[in-house]
Order: sequence, then structure tokens, then C-alpha cells
Amino acid sequence: MAKRQKYYVVWSGRETGIFNIWKDCEKQVKGFETARYKSFESEQEAIRAFAAGPPKSTFRRLQPPKQGGAGQPLLVSISVDAACAGNPGVMEYQGVETFTKKRLFHGGPYPEGTNNIGEFLAIVHGLGYLKKYGLSIPIYTDSKTAIAWVKKKKANTKITPNKKNAELLELISRAEDWLHLNTWDNPILKWETTEWGEIPADFGRK
Repeated sequence: MAKRQKYYVVWSGRETGIFNIWKDCEKQVKGFETARYKSFESEQEAIRAFAAGPPKSTFRRLQPPKQGGAGQPLLVSISVDAACAGNPGVMEYQGVETFTKKRLFHGGPYPEGTNNIGEFLAIVHGLGYLKKYGLSIPIYTDSKTAIAWVKKKKANTKITPNKKNAELLELISRAEDWLHLNTWDNPILKWETTEWGEIPADFGRK
């Protein structure tokens, strides 16, 4: 089956415009601090999107300080985390701007959840948020398990379904469906807590 043609709109990059080859688009945005770009399925969609300008976002376009070395996090990114009182227990999650720690979204609290479920839902929520606003920036999480679940597009949870967690299980199902129905360019990166300290989205309850 032939690969479907895509069109890449670059609103902010070394050069702006519409590109029909990913490598040409990548040259304009890779390593460009405030790059804004998005892929479209048709040339007509791309033309309209380029003319309309980049999608508006609450994400502040701040210039972060220069990093101290290759082993530092990318501050133009979002960070996600979850907190759970018990296992299972009352769980909630959130996503923040890595640089400013400004909250971008929040979910919960949900009864009879787990930390891994919260981390998984937070990543998927983050992917949806970034896709909505056309932001091609990374997502940081400190959960290897959640990263693996997202890659497999399946939350490998063992919680027993009941009335209390019915809403949460429905959210998991919807998140899995979203992963199967959507594509994204955002890297999902592991936050290195040992070197960098607690992830900016941490709830501070340890």
C-alpha cells in the first residue's frame, strides 16, 4: 500500500511555507527553538492552515535560559505527572509548562486508580493538548511504564472493574482509542529525576 502524501506547514522556522517532503520541513524546524509546524492530509488543508496562522495556545512562548550541557532537559516542553494515595487509591494527574510550571491541564481525582494509570492518561492528555494547538514539542514523564504503555497503545493495568472505577476505566478506553486513531510527532522523553530533581509536574506529596 502506497504511503499517503502529507503536507507540512511551517509557521515558524528557518524558512516558512508549505513542504511536501518531511526532510525539507525538518531542515526548517529541527533545533529551531520556537518552531511551529504541523502536518496535513491534503494540500488544500495546508494552504488554509498556513494562511490562517498557527493555532492559538495558552502555552507561553518564553525564551528559556541556555542549558548547561547536553545532559539537561529541554525547557520548551511540557511535563506530566500523577499522584495516587494508595494502590489502588485516589488518583489525579496534571500537565505543566516545564519552564514555568504553569498548569496546562488536570484530571481527577478518580477513586481506585493507580500511579501508572495516571501517568499513562497524563501522557495521552498531553499528546492531545499539543496536537490541538499544533505544538511539536516534547513531553516529559518520569514513568518508564507509562511510556511503554503509550508505545503499545494499551494500558496494561490489572485493576478489577467495579462501580467506583467505571469512569476511570472508560477514560483508559478512550485514551487507547485516541492513540490508535491519531498520529503525533512529539517525542515522549524520560525525566531523569536523579540528575534533574523532581519533574516540574510533581504534586509535591512525597
